[in-house]
Amino acid sequence: MFNLTALPPLSLYIHVPWCVKKCPYCDFNSHKSPEVLPENDYIDALIRDLEQEVPYVWGRTIKTIFIGGGTPSLFSAKAYDRLFSSLRALLPISHNAEITLEANPGTFEQQRFADYLSLGINRLSIGIQSFNNDSLQALGRIHDSQQAIRAVETAHKVGFENFNLDLMFGLPHQTEKTAREDIETAIALEPTHLSYYQLTIEPNTLFHQQPPKLPDDDPVFDWQIDSQHRLSKAGYKQYEVSAYAKNKRQCQHNVNYWQFGDYIGIGAGAHEKISDAAKQSITRRSKQKQPQAYIDSAGTEKSILTNEIITTKDIGFEFMLNALRLTDGFPTPLFYQHVGLPISHIDKALKKAEQQGLVIWDIHRICPTGKGQRFLNSLIELFLPDS
Repeated sequence: MFNLTALPPLSLYIHVPWCVKKCPYCDFNSHKSPEVLPENDYIDALIRDLEQEVPYVWGRTIKTIFIGGGTPSLFSAKAYDRLFSSLRALLPISHNAEITLEANPGTFEQQRFADYLSLGINRLSIGIQSFNNDSLQALGRIHDSQQAIRAVETAHKVGFENFNLDLMFGLPHQTEKTAREDIETAIALEPTHLSYYQLTIEPNTLFHQQPPKLPDDDPVFDWQIDSQHRLSKAGYKQYEVSAYAKNKRQCQHNVNYWQFGDYIGIGAGAHEKISDAAKQSITRRSKQKQPQAYIDSAGTEKSILTNEIITTKDIGFEFMLNALRLTDGFPTPLFYQHVGLPISHIDKALKKAEQQGLVIWDIHRICPTGKGQRFLNSLIELFLPDS
């Protein structure tokens, strides 16, 4: 039985499911956009969806907002203005809330992004992936290297002081030289945050059906280590498996995920996790994935695709699956604060992880070791029920 005496911070995730083109490596809920986007119908659906969520989080303040996709920058500032007006009427938003919008270089328009900023969107996450044209073509991206650079320059020009660049390595056609060039170009553009991760072939993607030739794992690992050293030298501290940030520029929305905070999810295929102190329960839900099915059902029970109450048996794994991604770990008391159970609930797994040299822990902090970070999947598996 949980003993939730307080509730964790609350975030809001908004999903926009359309892209100009579906990338062959992408396993997110994204769909090729129709000739005319149903922008107004989708905003109406998001508002109905949000209205349905309000009773579950009544009185709680939104700390961060993340608009992901898909390609949210396909939508106009006017559409987001209408959405935000309803959001502010329905739920309190922290005065210093981090509000992020994902954008792709192929959709950058200076006036549109200036308008986003004026609405209160104060952080961008720009999907660069690479600055090498051969790699971009192999990844099926709709932009080229010059468009990627111009997009970042535009973000600076219109006044965004906080933005992330998504960058991948281990790509088709990539060499040690081009991998280093990607990192150097990214650093020169002065983002406040970098998401830097290896391309993986996921099920239900075109790359899974038609695998491209990728560089061997051993040299790719060496590139990663070299790039991590270069980012550190440039002032980017690694704080999560694939996240690097300048001082005080960590993505607060993602940190809330990794620290097992709560989040509302609205939009096609959106997921959410909500704690309820009155019912002493923690629930995960997801919404209809297909855009039209979501639009038709939003605001009704038919919009709920999955609804699962997390059990005390599974809670240790659920928490550690997220928290152990953080390179500095987490304060030990956070487990009780966000789960409502004492740390002794996972004592057996913690001791086993410590014996294997995968974590260090005491009454103050639990932290993965360097070995634990490298073999993260093996570390997390120790917290599976009945392991």
